[in-house]
Amino acid sequence: MPRGTEKTEKTEKTEKTLMRSDAGEWRRERRHLNAHRHALAALAQDLYPDLARVAGTPLLCRPEWIAASPIGLADVVLSWRPDAPAPACSGAEPEAGAVRAGYATYAEAVRAIDPPRLFENRVAYRLLEVSMADGHMAYGEAAYFDGVNVGEAAAHEFARAARDGRRPAMAELPFRARVGDPAGLARRAVLPAVSMLTLRRDAGRGEMTFVLHWRDPASVAHGGGMYQVMPVGVFQPADDAPASRRRDLDLWRCAVREYSEEFLGAGEDYGAGFAYETWPFHTTLTRARDEGMLRCYLLGMGVDPLTFATDLLAVTVIDSRVYDRAFDRMVGANAEGRVLSGGARGFRFDAETVARLTTREPMQAAGAAVLALAWRHRDVLRG
Repeated sequence: MPRGTEKTEKTEKTEKTLMRSDAGEWRRERRHLNAHRHALAALAQDLYPDLARVAGTPLLCRPEWIAASPIGLADVVLSWRPDAPAPACSGAEPEAGAVRAGYATYAEAVRAIDPPRLFENRVAYRLLEVSMADGHMAYGEAAYFDGVNVGEAAAHEFARAARDGRRPAMAELPFRARVGDPAGLARRAVLPAVSMLTLRRDAGRGEMTFVLHWRDPASVAHGGGMYQVMPVGVFQPADDAPASRRRDLDLWRCAVREYSEEFLGAGEDYGAGFAYETWPFHTTLTRARDEGMLRCYLLGMGVDPLTFATDLLAVTVIDSRVYDRAFDRMVGANAEGRVLSGGARGFRFDAETVARLTTREPMQAAGAAVLALAWRHRDVLRG
């Protein structure tokens, strides 16, 4: 055997041994991150003093990302750009090596050392351009782990540096510094989720209410251990078939699937060529929308300061009669966590509740932001 080959194999064996010995510490760091995401995000926002915040929450944004008034979801025009250039940062950079535990990517480390129950590298839509003023977005193609490899790696790096409770400087965070501007859509693969507040409008009582989701860190790779509006889901096609990627570039279809999964506990396996037109649940919600009994709006977009997770901030107002029929079998728990109602009809959409959830409870930054924006536009939402 050539001498050079022998040295390489020995080096690889040593690296694998070190990787196994470090796995326990890496897992402890990952679980510390999951247990303290809310506090860590509050610290991380201070690294970006030049970026605006969404409605006073930690969620970062550019001012033009926030709609002046609610935009009807059906009025948002999406364009498809499958040949977009690769992002500047992928997570394979040397600066990320310290948090990859010897694996080629951060997602590989998660899968090997501390995998959540839901962790699949499915096709996802990559946001390339956005204009709230024009109601237009452009998307290309990516995979779910593209976001994990950058965002969760940066979050792990930050959690490690902030373990003693102090606020680390950017100079101590080489990978985060390499990623650069969280609002730069060309810096990394930006895979937006749709964070949708659902308001049940009871005209007879003159009130609106909503439910929340507690996301289980043992089940999800991002946002575990915090409250969130529901439904929330990464914007992606129903399946990975090539034909579905263009067909499912539709925010409404994504929202309906998430309602089925999170409110009713349905699975995510729709099969290739899924026919929305013959799906009764899709038909019910779409008819309600077309008849004015359900109104769905886009309010803006923001970026989580800890993980760079990017959310489209949306709200749906549903007449109580439609809501009660569509969700008559609402689950108390689903694959991603527990459903919280705060009472028989849900949490009241009022100033006190919104203030408490956005300032004093461990809400995911995107959830706090969409609640705050919805309250800002409450007169429109009340109809």
